[in-house]
Amino acid sequence: MPGLILKEDIEKVRAAADLYDIVSADVTLKPSGSGTFMGLCPFHDEKTPSFSVRPGLGAWHCFGCGLGGDVFKYVEQSENVGFADAVEILADKYHIELHYDSNQPQQRQGSKRSRLLEANEAAQKFFVSQIMSKEALAARKLLAGRNFSQADCERFGCGYAPQGWDNLVRHLASKGFTQQEMLDAGLARQGQRGVYDYFRGRVTWPIRDATGRTLGFGARKLFDDDTIQAKYINTPDTTLYHKNHVLYGLDLAKANIVKKRQVVIVEGYTDVMACHLAGVDTAVATCGTAFGNEHAKIVRRLISDDKLGALQLIGPGRNHTSRVVFTFDGDAAGQKAALHAFGLDGAFLSQTFVAVADNNLDPCDLRIQRGDKSVRTLVENASPLYDFVINAAIDQFGIEYTTGQMGAVKAVAPIIAQIRDRSLVDIYARKTARRIGVDLDVMIREVQTARRRQHVRDEDAYAPRNNRYGNGGNGDRFGNDYGEDRGTISPARRRRIEHQDALAQGYYRVDDSVFICEQQFMGILIQVPRAVNRDLFSRLDEESFITPVFRSLYQALEAAGGLPSDDTPQGLWLHNLSKATGPMLEQVVNELAVMPLPLPNLDKGGSGAAAGGAAGSDGPIDPQANGAANPLRPASEAERQYASELLVRLLDMACMRRIAMWKRRMNLLPEGEEKFRLLGEITKQEAARKNLQAEIYGNTVG
Repeated sequence: MPGLILKEDIEKVRAAADLYDIVSADVTLKPSGSGTFMGLCPFHDEKTPSFSVRPGLGAWHCFGCGLGGDVFKYVEQSENVGFADAVEILADKYHIELHYDSNQPQQRQGSKRSRLLEANEAAQKFFVSQIMSKEALAARKLLAGRNFSQADCERFGCGYAPQGWDNLVRHLASKGFTQQEMLDAGLARQGQRGVYDYFRGRVTWPIRDATGRTLGFGARKLFDDDTIQAKYINTPDTTLYHKNHVLYGLDLAKANIVKKRQVVIVEGYTDVMACHLAGVDTAVATCGTAFGNEHAKIVRRLISDDKLGALQLIGPGRNHTSRVVFTFDGDAAGQKAALHAFGLDGAFLSQTFVAVADNNLDPCDLRIQRGDKSVRTLVENASPLYDFVINAAIDQFGIEYTTGQMGAVKAVAPIIAQIRDRSLVDIYARKTARRIGVDLDVMIREVQTARRRQHVRDEDAYAPRNNRYGNGGNGDRFGNDYGEDRGTISPARRRRIEHQDALAQGYYRVDDSVFICEQQFMGILIQVPRAVNRDLFSRLDEESFITPVFRSLYQALEAAGGLPSDDTPQGLWLHNLSKATGPMLEQVVNELAVMPLPLPNLDKGGSGAAAGGAAGSDGPIDPQANGAANPLRPASEAERQYASELLVRLLDMACMRRIAMWKRRMNLLPEGEEKFRLLGEITKQEAARKNLQAEIYGNTVG
């Protein structure tokens, strides 16, 4: 068994791993000011972005489900692996060699994830190497018959799995892979005569994740004597591959999906190839299963449309709106698939359309018969999903007859009833009644009956949805409410943001000035520790905090060694603090690390040290920079001033509490030496309070 990964290698990986790059492979992130990015959480289903990422601090947190941490924790959650595997995954990505302590072996369950990925990559290279073999003639003919050139096949990774019993097994064994690793990767199966190839005598396509890693394969039958009768087969569910969580072509389409806020969902591998070659570069396909809720989550996170759901508010072809386009056949199977998608529509916060070609041609056949332009036109002229499903239901009846009209009403009413937005229900009821030729009251009565029977929950798609910090994940969270100088912010705006932070946090439900002061101090301490005056900080003790969670956090900070040295890497500072606080306070640290501070946006042009820059650098923040790799950045003047103000408030309140305690004690004492001693202590504390005010503000408070 390999030993524990050496600590210095873990820190090398932490320094190299780019949190923004890692997270944006799964989530479309939008700037939210102060070096913060917001998106839809990949770990729970949500409609309003509550997932916050601070690349400059190397921290992320979801205010919806409470998960958060550093880059390693993100990989642990997203890949469902342990810490060591997360380090190895990132080390592979950033080409860092890891060393292990052989004196401290650790136990692992099953094959390591990185080995399974390597096995899949080796299998992909093997399949591609076989495509030009004599035996693969049938595969080349099939692909050429669909107008795919050799260069096209290379672009999409098409390969060929030989017909033999164990060609791939023997090849992988020669590369050092064990039979267990082949079985765990879904590349082989266990038979009575030993391990044999799962894919045999078939043309193959690699199924990759958004970052381009091969998770599994799809394969099409070529020969009549194939012992597996299914036309298409896919890798069985493994540690890497889950058919409900993958989309073929996502690695090729992701960048364009994010850019265009559009995704085209087709039904097969060759359809994806045809669409991309025709210029529809946002096409993806499910792999051996119907489009489901998990697929919808992937799509929604990429197009990141947190506005209106499935509404044709602006017509097809407008670039500034999100579109999810399904390509279905016009036959019964296609209509059934559309109805299934109709049931999922509530999961999409975007516009959903259906594209059906004449003669029920799929995109691949359409490209063969009519050329690339016809494929582009098919997508551009897609119809809203609601209209497609409703019209398909009506077309089953002869509405020129009274009985046909009533049949159409009965068939279409349950469909309209499923529409959650009540304003759309009324519009579609009116449109449908006119088309069928019945009185509106008849249609509305049937729709309302079906709606009650199905227990459909009303939604108002037009209601504004704001994120927890009130800016919808876009633009400057300060609302450009600056003073004359870009480096200042108005006192009123600061107070609003401070109270907003207190209301937004999920670890202590109270909104008062004492809590706000302690919360803001811990926030700036975690995010910009170099803003904290070391002399003033040394005067704090646990009695300076009355909020239990912040008192515990202060104690953990002391256990971690107090304020970090200036050359401590940002990521290591957060790691050490999280380690000292333990699981109980982990969420608190994560929330405070991404909490917006009521300070000018350095990434918007304000003066100060760059969050992602090297120590000692000045200038605007690069919000996407991997700040975890750099030493703690110098604080701006505004940050130092704000931290000092908070420290003075904490110390002043501690003085006030001591004075109050001693005065209460004096009132209970008779005249004498002890009472005079306490009076002296009170006098010292009152003088200390005035000196604190003078030290920071240049005046005294009488």
